[in-house]
Amino acid sequence: MRDSFRLGLTGSIGMGKSTTAAVFAAEGVSVWDADAAVHRLYAPGGAAVPGLAALCPEALQGGAIDRTALRAWIARDPAALAAIEAFVHPLVAADRADFLSGTVSDIAVFDIPLLFEKGTEAEMDATLLVTAPPELQRARVLSRPGMTEAQFALILSRQMPDAQKRARATHIVETLDLASVQAYVRALLNHIRSRHA
Repeated sequence: MRDSFRLGLTGSIGMGKSTTAAVFAAEGVSVWDADAAVHRLYAPGGAAVPGLAALCPEALQGGAIDRTALRAWIARDPAALAAIEAFVHPLVAADRADFLSGTVSDIAVFDIPLLFEKGTEAEMDATLLVTAPPELQRARVLSRPGMTEAQFALILSRQMPDAQKRARATHIVETLDLASVQAYVRALLNHIRSRHA
């Protein structure tokens, strides 16, 4: 069997990425989720636990890595984030490679929030950016439990502006409603299959 076509799925917070990923999964396409991979790595027995516990002993709680403790360390120490990323990113890349080697789907979707920020689009055959008008993005994010204006601003400051992502993406879908996203995903899958059969 030929290798799976690798489609990188990305978008800023509140743009509809999780919904779009779920549509791909409903269409029978294999989906790898970067956030879910990190959760696996941080869970009891996860590959990241021993190394992160050595870097930040207070983050080890109940045999798992507590993300709140890591965030507190990052807030205290300017070098913490780089140290965490240097250790965790190779483990995430290995998880992604394991997923790809095990998939039987002709198209594999990689749901990666920081796809462009971290240069991971170089590993993809094409990219799909999910986007939405700023006022809709804001309403979605601020409706989340516990989300504040300050948290939203901080998250946005760490993400590439939507306009820059639009300039780099192979494909773009605006996530105004579920029906239009479903129609777009089906059309994109047909397009990819017709060109890469």
